[in-house]
Parts: sequence; structure tokens; C-alpha cells
Amino acid sequence: MAIFLTKESKVLVQGMTGAEGMKHTRRMLAAGTDVVGGVNPRKAGRTVDFDDRAVPVFGSVREGIEATGADVSVVFVPPAFAKAAVLEAADAGIGLAVVITEGIPVHDSVVFNAYAATKGTRVIGPNCPGLISPGESNAGIIPADITKPGRIGLVSKSGTLTYQLMYELRDIGFSTCVGIGGDPVVGTTHIDCLAAFQEDPDTELIVLIGEIGGDAEERAAAYIRDHITKPVVGYIAGFTAPEGKTMGHAGAIVSGSSGTAQAKKKALEAVGVRVGGTPTETARLVLNQLETERDVTHS
Repeated sequence: MAIFLTKESKVLVQGMTGAEGMKHTRRMLAAGTDVVGGVNPRKAGRTVDFDDRAVPVFGSVREGIEATGADVSVVFVPPAFAKAAVLEAADAGIGLAVVITEGIPVHDSVVFNAYAATKGTRVIGPNCPGLISPGESNAGIIPADITKPGRIGLVSKSGTLTYQLMYELRDIGFSTCVGIGGDPVVGTTHIDCLAAFQEDPDTELIVLIGEIGGDAEERAAAYIRDHITKPVVGYIAGFTAPEGKTMGHAGAIVSGSSGTAQAKKKALEAVGVRVGGTPTETARLVLNQLETERDVTHS
């Protein structure tokens, strides 16, 4: 099992014929993803050869869906065109839109996320690495060869930390890893992923990676308290962030004590989440928690 993305998912790539789209489409195909088409109005009717697979290019998302039954779109278009791309995908009835593009104006993200919600389209991102269900499908830019299928679910604001935890816990493996993005406005949230992992019978433990800024992790803590029965292990990026400095991610805005790593750690620990001080310590906490669960099961 997996959440949001499975081996049955049929993927369109908006912007497939661009340099990034080509590179990552090749990687997605190598990971076993069923990429059924690209979208580029100026190159409609062509096919692009990726090793042993020829992928057709459609003039619109709607044409791609009608021809292939696609239910996922991965967006690799420049920031200025990203809003139109997501609106088009939602209008066409795509179930999942994975927006890799960074640098999208916040107002555009607000518009397309709100519109997608009215159309029943789940948006992941923007400014995210996408998601991977190892051994099944990979939609985005997450490396597919650093882990294996397993029983951990991971949701993260940070792409780099997603990869690090996947690698450190590669011997156990993951059901699905979701990089939700670090912008101030994102589609799918920590809470959405927590709810999905709670319902997934093959996810035994959830790893939640947050970062300084905003209150998403505090809201996730409240949700965990009220709705999550599976063990959760957390990590917050930014414990060493200097006070008063603007940090890299657009969403990392700290006001007073609100939004600090320490405040988020405290909120999560208050609801029973074990929070690591480093990514490596976080991985060790996951291993310890799984050992504890196994001992309880066998006792």
C-alpha cells in the first residue's frame, strides 16, 4: 500500500520537453513510473524517446487524460506559467498535481490551490521534490535508488532532509515519502499526510519533518493529539538558525518565539512525538521506536 501515488498511477508531465522535464521524466521512468505523456501545446503530436519507451506529447492536459486515462500531473514549467498549468490540470479533472516549480509568486499559489480544491484536485507543492512510493511510482525529483519499499511514512517540508532520512532508514524502507514544499502556501499539508498515513494499513510509523517559520508543525501536533494512533517521530530544521536572520525557505518566517524550532519541538513532544536533535538522531529514534513496537507486539 501507499498514499496518493501507486503503481496504478498514470502520470502526465507538464513541461516534459524542457531540460528539467526531460531529465526527470527519464528518472521517473527508470523508477518504474507509468509516464503516459507530456504536455506542450507547441509540440503536440510528437513523441519523445526515453531509452526503450516512446512517450507522446499532447497539446493539453485534457487531451492527455482522454487519450491515456492519466490521473497525475507533474508540473515542470517556469514560475510565470505555473498558475496556468495547475488551473488547466484542475479544469481537466486531474486527481493529483505535483508542482515542482520554485519561485512561484505566493498570490499565484493561493489562486491555484483554492481553485484546485473546488475541482477535487490534490496539489502537492509548489517548490517541492514531489513524492515517491518506493517500488511503485515516483512523481517528481526524489532519488529512487536511495531506499526501498517498507513500513515508514514520511512527510517533509525539506527536500534535502527527505533524501537524508530516506537514506538513513533505507534498511527498513518507506510506504510513501511526500515532500510538501517549504513555501508559505502549499496544497497538501502535514495534516493531510498524517491523516492518509493513519489510514494506510502498511504504514506502521510516521516521520514528520518540519522547519522554522509559521505554525504548520504546531497545528500538526494538535492533529496528532486528537487523531493519530500510530507512533510519530519528528525533526525540525533550524535549531541553529541565528535570531533575527532571514533563512533560505520562503516559509521560514519567525516572529518572536512563535515559529522557532524549540517551540515546535515542545509542541510535538507535548503530544508524545519523539523529536530528534539531528537527522541522524531522528533516524535512531525511529529504529528505537520500531524495536519498542515489535517488543510490545511479541510480549
